[in-house]
Amino acid sequence: MRDRLRRHRRELVGFATAGLLAYAVDLGLFVYLRGPGGLDPLTAKALSFVAGCAVAYAGNAHGTYRATRVRGARPLAMFFAVNLAGAAVQLLCLAVSHYGLGLTSRRADIVSGAVVGMALATGVRFWGTRTLVFRNAGRVRSWTG
Repeated sequence: MRDRLRRHRRELVGFATAGLLAYAVDLGLFVYLRGPGGLDPLTAKALSFVAGCAVAYAGNAHGTYRATRVRGARPLAMFFAVNLAGAAVQLLCLAVSHYGLGLTSRRADIVSGAVVGMALATGVRFWGTRTLVFRNAGRVRSWTG
């Protein structure tokens, strides 16, 4: 039991570390592309999102889930799909708060999109990454099931 908890903790820490690094790359590149890069916001965000996903995938594939030895384009495509689902969760939280509940202040947008939305999206990403992308991690079964 203790060994199992240690493995789960290691997995969570590795996932969080890869995610934080990916977030830093996404944010830094977005700020650069919007500022000195001179790109429009949607193009800048699309490019920074792809770069962040690539960093998160590399961090998880070569760090957190390095024992899985996934190969081919499928895991990468699934990883991007899982991250798109996470982004959709964040946008949905923001849309419900802003347009559905009428909470239109800047603070409400930040709380709904960047706090509540990010928390829910992280859960979706963690579940999807371990269950759909790196599913052959040598586990007998998922700890969520």
